[in-house]
Amino acid sequence: MALAPEEIATERRRLAGRVLELLARYGEEVTLPILAREEGISRNRLGQIFADEDEVTEAVAELWLEPHVQIMEGVMDSDLPPNRKMYEFIVRRFRLSRERFKADPAIFALLCELGTARYERIRSFIDLADHYLCELIAEAQADGHLAGLEIDQALSLINQMVIGYTIPDMMVMLHDRLTEEKLARIVDAIFAGLNGGDSPASGVKALRLVPSEG
Repeated sequence: MALAPEEIATERRRLAGRVLELLARYGEEVTLPILAREEGISRNRLGQIFADEDEVTEAVAELWLEPHVQIMEGVMDSDLPPNRKMYEFIVRRFRLSRERFKADPAIFALLCELGTARYERIRSFIDLADHYLCELIAEAQADGHLAGLEIDQALSLINQMVIGYTIPDMMVMLHDRLTEEKLARIVDAIFAGLNGGDSPASGVKALRLVPSEG
């Protein structure tokens, strides 16, 4: 019997949770045949819920990233000044990722690997974070910060400056070097000096050697 749309939505969420449980148990990707076997349901019924492995990835990503979305929406709804809001926008998600990484580094790394392999299926979540960051940039510019930069320019620059704190894969590589104090100083630097004026660094045409004394 065909499932109703609301049943499919409920089952997608429940089974996404099961996939996360099975990932933690087996330490490897959970395919549709494995999920069907573990749940004791037919492939036909499972096929009504997930058409392919990509849809499983999308459902798991939606469930996994749901707290991140709630964090972003909560910060954006706050009345904090732009610099503090940007810090909270990044640091609260960083804290969540750090907690998850410390709880089980191997599973965290596996989820990062699976997300990278099916990047296009999770891209909408990254686009949502960029959307909110663009709103934050507009608020900052209204307060006189980030002058002379197009919003897309500022977005690209800021994303590169804070990538260690926003991309889960970086947690795997740099977790012992990432601190909230460093992030605060990066955000301070963004608001103190990032602008669209002439760059002294790019204006240097050649290296000049300074003669040593004596």
